[in-house]
Amino acid sequence: MRLQCEVEVVSRLLPTCGLQGRGRGTRALLSLGRPPGRARGGGGIYLMVCTARDRVGARYKVQENIERFFTRFVEEGKATVRLREPAVDVCLSKANASNLKNFLSAVRLAHQGTDIGALPLSALVPAKTSEVEKPKTKMIITSRRDYPLTKNFPYSLEHLQASYCKLARIDTRVLCLKKLRKLDLSHNHIKQLPATIGDLTCLQELNLHDNHLESFSGALCNSTLQKSLQFLDLSQNKIKALPIQFCQLRELVNLKLDDNELIRLPFKIGRLDRLRFLSAARNKLPFLPSDFRKLCLENLDLFGNPFEQPNPLVPNIQLKIPLTLLECAARATVNYRIPYGCHLLPSHLCEDLEVAKTCQCGSACLSSFIQITVTTNLHHVAHTVVLVDNMGGTEAPIISYFCSLHCYSQFLDRYLQSNA
Repeated sequence: MRLQCEVEVVSRLLPTCGLQGRGRGTRALLSLGRPPGRARGGGGIYLMVCTARDRVGARYKVQENIERFFTRFVEEGKATVRLREPAVDVCLSKANASNLKNFLSAVRLAHQGTDIGALPLSALVPAKTSEVEKPKTKMIITSRRDYPLTKNFPYSLEHLQASYCKLARIDTRVLCLKKLRKLDLSHNHIKQLPATIGDLTCLQELNLHDNHLESFSGALCNSTLQKSLQFLDLSQNKIKALPIQFCQLRELVNLKLDDNELIRLPFKIGRLDRLRFLSAARNKLPFLPSDFRKLCLENLDLFGNPFEQPNPLVPNIQLKIPLTLLECAARATVNYRIPYGCHLLPSHLCEDLEVAKTCQCGSACLSSFIQITVTTNLHHVAHTVVLVDNMGGTEAPIISYFCSLHCYSQFLDRYLQSNA
């Protein structure tokens, strides 16, 4: 039986000499078995510890030689085996909890003298280099020639870059790397993202710069990426719009959307309250969503968008008087924060409520409203603003909604007075 983990062998005689152990484990392979060449039933059972420096391994007799097992933290992959001769403690850490329990169970049985035939023993042979080397956590591939076709990616990878590999889709082997924190697939030919990328529960950074993406799936926004994803680069693709659910990615700090074909930003972008860096330069944005005002950014880049010239005196009137029963009920639900869900309302109504508009008076409106665009200084939402155009401007049009003629009239009075 074998177990891969980190091991520190600490002599209990060190304190008598005024010394102490390093307190740091080394990657090792533990084997429980009998030395090769021994006749069946002859010799004893040994615990062998192989490291990168000593692949031949140090052997310790097991039967009736274990003083105590320390297993208080076995669920965390930690345990200690105290031997009588020599007087050492074999400290194990960073082990798979399930494998560690099985290994300790076998060692305990061997210590008690259980019949050899009933024990899962291994041959005590020198470890291979790959078995004792430190798990690989980073891999960078920058050409198709270097991309592994027949060999799996190391399970321990935390950072994977596979750029300029002409990938048309995301490799399913990548989706099995559960420890992955940073995934860089920039400069490829990827057209679609699989929903299973949302199963990478530790993923913090996703770089998809310079691919052929035309959309970003709403399923990804509802996945575990909600709790982990902090950096997302979708620049230089062919995306025209982001899904309503995009603003569920509440942990986003840095979002890059440059050089796409975006005609609008997410309606509820203001919900990204952790967002600090936003770039959406060289898209096709005519204006910014009303929720944009809620952002609190450090850096903002909207250069090269065909922003429309706002005219508050020419409103888009969608107001229906009297209000429909649906509109009244929807406004009350949002304004009074009445709980709702798919178990109470049809799913399409829940979706409509999620994108309810907010009047400048603070009240909600659903499909009955007055819409205008007004100019806003982007320094109100960002500390540093890249110029919007070649004329040195830092202003952009932003949508405003009004729930009634009264609210619009009040705004119009203020607007005319300020421009008088």
